[in-house]
Amino acid sequence: MKQRITVLGSTGSVGANTLDVVARHPDRYEVFALSAATRVDEMLAQCQRFQPRFAVMASASHGRELEARLRDNGIATRVLMGADALDIIASHEEVHAVMAAIVGAAGLAPCLAAARAGKRLLLANKEALVVGGELFMATVREGGARLLPIDSEHSAIFQSLPEDPATWDARVEKIILTASGGPFRTRASATLRHVTPEEACAHPNWVMGRKISVDSATMMNKALEVIEARHLFGLPPQRLEVVIHPQSVIHSMVQYRDTSVVAQLGTPDMRVPIAYGLSWPDRIESGAQALDFSRLADMSFESFDSGDHRLRFPGLQLAWEVLEAVPGTPAVLNAANEVAVAAFLDRRIRFDQIHDVNLATLDAVTTSSPESLEQLLALDARARGAAQASVERMAA
Repeated sequence: MKQRITVLGSTGSVGANTLDVVARHPDRYEVFALSAATRVDEMLAQCQRFQPRFAVMASASHGRELEARLRDNGIATRVLMGADALDIIASHEEVHAVMAAIVGAAGLAPCLAAARAGKRLLLANKEALVVGGELFMATVREGGARLLPIDSEHSAIFQSLPEDPATWDARVEKIILTASGGPFRTRASATLRHVTPEEACAHPNWVMGRKISVDSATMMNKALEVIEARHLFGLPPQRLEVVIHPQSVIHSMVQYRDTSVVAQLGTPDMRVPIAYGLSWPDRIESGAQALDFSRLADMSFESFDSGDHRLRFPGLQLAWEVLEAVPGTPAVLNAANEVAVAAFLDRRIRFDQIHDVNLATLDAVTTSSPESLEQLLALDARARGAAQASVERMAA
């Protein structure tokens, strides 16, 4: 029986790579539903190729445009619109697996809907865990969902851990997340104030969207990944470590109690963790190029504490600070960072001021322990308001 797949955020990088893997295995998978925010042209092309039952657009205007163009092309895909429609296609009874690839806090609600419905949830949305935290993980447990991480680092950790989660605490000494260091790994920290959006988005190893590319340049992506790892794998923050590995060949590692280290290696291609998530516990062809060990000149590693890295990447340390704070604090950091990165991409603040906005927002917002989606969204809104106020002051 074919697995029916919903892809949330299908026109983004992860969504497009998911569809590439799915297309390689028409005997195993079929596309049930797709979603996008505003990219009508890309969605039309995806509907023409995959003939999904549903396509969701974020706004009514984009939805109506897609609806008309589908009708003109004789495509029977039904168009739904708005946030509620995301919940529908994420929890639909005919769906087997959901790829959660919507960037930002907007992806939290459909992730919760999929978890409640007990779906195989392929999680590429950092915010579900960073913002949702224990609420999200509790929903996964209560709904009986199968949560499979798609970030290359968390997929690597999952592949390197023992099969039985009940043994992780006793057998594992620490989890080591690798980081490429992004485009500014060797750049003098004093010059980062002059960084342009184009420079920040030019990642040396990965092809990604603009927001996550900036997060990689600040290493805030790694801070968010540390928070994710805390929730995914249950180890305390002090047993989570980051090491800089510029070649992006080793995607992450697990060190066991006997000091043995198990690592997952591969080319920097998101189709590898996507294929693993789709087929787990099997493995299928991903379309990625295999590693050629004869051409690997070297693999190097740098401590975050070495050289100028703490000055280059001040945001990374915030991961451990917010994990030790009130449970809602990571949600505040995430909201602040989204606002700050958007302001930088719009050239309203400098690159180095992203961290300043994050710090100011953490200081300004009183946090609590959210117990519902509504409370999480209210906290997110307060944090965004405080972050916008900080941006306005800095941009003045």
